[in-house]
Amino acid sequence: MGTLIPDRRAIIASFAIAIIAIGVLLAMGRVPIRECGYVKLWHGQINDGGNSQHIANWYTPSHIIHGMIFYAFGWWMFVKRGWGGATAFRWGLPLAVFLEAAWEVLENTPMVINRFRSVTANWGYTGDSVLNSGADIVWMAFGFWLAFRLPVKVTIALALIGELVAGYVVRDNLTLNVIMLLFPVDAIAQWQAAGGVA
Repeated sequence: MGTLIPDRRAIIASFAIAIIAIGVLLAMGRVPIRECGYVKLWHGQINDGGNSQHIANWYTPSHIIHGMIFYAFGWWMFVKRGWGGATAFRWGLPLAVFLEAAWEVLENTPMVINRFRSVTANWGYTGDSVLNSGADIVWMAFGFWLAFRLPVKVTIALALIGELVAGYVVRDNLTLNVIMLLFPVDAIAQWQAAGGVA
């Protein structure tokens, strides 16, 4: 009982949560794929029409790190604290998928899209395609799986590398996004703008 190994019901629940989130995003009017009609595996520009429209981009490491964080949270809640009984630890993955799916829905509301555009390096952000949101949930699950499979020190090292590389290349990452969304800092905005990001 030391790890968050999902059973068959938990895996089915995870898929169901992801499918419901995709349905909600479609009902919100999000485009299924970029309106140009093609899909790319990687899109490296963060301030053009293709940002958050394809399968992977410079924010993919953030979603992988979400999975690592959600694994740590689930481990603390279900394994260390023992909340929910002896088999509750199997529900760590559905909890992680629910949290990521909830973020994907919230992230694509006009309020959050406008917040991204006004205070983060994503001044050109128009929201995610449904494909990108679905891929983000999959990337999060990949991060969850990595945290399950790898030693804690390796998981932390990978998260730090992801943050540092994205921060260096596009002057943005999970940490900077959270800071700028919640408590915008002028010095960070100026540094990002100086790099041609904003």
